[in-house]
Amino acid sequence: MMKPKLLSGGNPQIAKGYGDEPVQAYITAMPGWKSDLGKRIDGIIARTVPGVCKAVKWNSPFYGVADGTWFLSLHCFTKYVKVTFFRGTSLDPMPLGTSKHPQVRYLDVHEGQFDEAQFTDWVKQAAALPGEKM
Repeated sequence: MMKPKLLSGGNPQIAKGYGDEPVQAYITAMPGWKSDLGKRIDGIIARTVPGVCKAVKWNSPFYGVADGTWFLSLHCFTKYVKVTFFRGTSLDPMPLGTSKHPQVRYLDVHEGQFDEAQFTDWVKQAAALPGEKM
């Protein structure tokens, strides 16, 4: 199998698709330390949200619930992985990264700086909120 092309910032170019397979292809193609982080993030979400729905859209993995809405996505940048919480302003405490979208909050994870306990708590909260249709 050909290795996916990396776009600017090292984000893998993965064809749009639904289910675990395209998400795992994205995670495998994440460069360097980011792939291990992607595996940790994916594992936390899978354990925390039974029956989580997965997709790759716009070259980013999305995580959602059975009603067809999404609560989180991630994207590779050169020096970090950006996690997007679509209803981030409803999380307690709120992730620090602000967005031009009023409800969105970002978590920028740099190498060696992943707070697994806080992330797990945010995933629990985010999955219980109304999601975004996309």
